[in-house]
Amino acid sequence: MTNPSPEQPHLTVRGEAHLEADPEIARISITVTSRGRDRRSTLDDLTHRNTTTLDLIKSYGDTVEHLETGHLTITPELSPHSRGERVRTYHGTVHITAELSDFPALGELTTRLADLELTHIDGPWWSLRPNSPVHRQARQQAVHEAVQRAREYAEALGTTLTALIDLADTGTGNTEPHPRSGLRTRTIAFATAAPDTPPPPLDLEPQRQHVHAQIDARFTMAPPQL
Repeated sequence: MTNPSPEQPHLTVRGEAHLEADPEIARISITVTSRGRDRRSTLDDLTHRNTTTLDLIKSYGDTVEHLETGHLTITPELSPHSRGERVRTYHGTVHITAELSDFPALGELTTRLADLELTHIDGPWWSLRPNSPVHRQARQQAVHEAVQRAREYAEALGTTLTALIDLADTGTGNTEPHPRSGLRTRTIAFATAAPDTPPPPLDLEPQRQHVHAQIDARFTMAPPQL
């Protein structure tokens, strides 16, 4: 508590809120690769695999809220025993990111993507939308706690609050941004399945989100009767 003048003492308090909520969206990262003996065939194969992957993701319609293709690379691998710069093979890579709001569809899509050759999947990353009402609810609760705490201090001093001087949002957001686990390619995840048998959809358990809000509030009080 600060007290700049006997006539109008000031009080600064902090209000906090911690909420749990179900996630609203999930993000997965897909890495599509290709290999070839020359640059052109590697690029052609990578283009075909990338198109196949994008078409599969787009087939889920509005379930996919965001889809983007990241950087693409074609890298030569030199022969280890060659005296010159003899290229042994070429490696192609393209990165894709997708965000979905339908989690049963996410499990099915992830399974189908993982069943593609030379495809690696990371995620899912669970999160709330930036404009989620859960964030607003956390901020409101933090403000209510700050006001309630200030009133309790004022009551303990035998006085009352007279005005709010300022209010500062000092911290709001999710506290668990990291994924729970990674997803692997077909060769690892579905090695025991028959070649012509579609793998079963993954049963993904959404990760609860922890939202934190912190508010600093400053009030004036009537002079306490001490």
